[in-house]
Amino acid sequence: MIIEDACCPSCAASAAQDQTDLAIACTLSSGNFEERVASMRNLASRHLLSSRREMLTLHLTYAAAALPEVEDLVAKESDCCTFLDFNLHAGETVELTITAPQGAAAAADELFAHFAPELARSAT
Repeated sequence: MIIEDACCPSCAASAAQDQTDLAIACTLSSGNFEERVASMRNLASRHLLSSRREMLTLHLTYAAAALPEVEDLVAKESDCCTFLDFNLHAGETVELTITAPQGAAAAADELFAHFAPELARSAT
């Protein structure tokens, strides 16, 4: 089974493996997906202070000034990637935790690469 408009081949493969779970596929079109990834990387290059990866969880810390952009990103990503869990806390810094479901384990590297490319393959 091929999942049309999946954000990446891994998302399509994961979604095809088990249609009974929440679909693991981004609903963005290819053009919108590329624009979103560019926006994520731009945000990271300007405001990302630190990042840490655990198997299915990505912890990102942004400068406090990034809060409006991070909130916007979370809102957009929550719409197109409903299988991801986003947890946002703001204070002196902006803490964003993104958790992928167990069913997305095969796609986690590619999914997290959009947010923090340097951590894509360094899960501990």
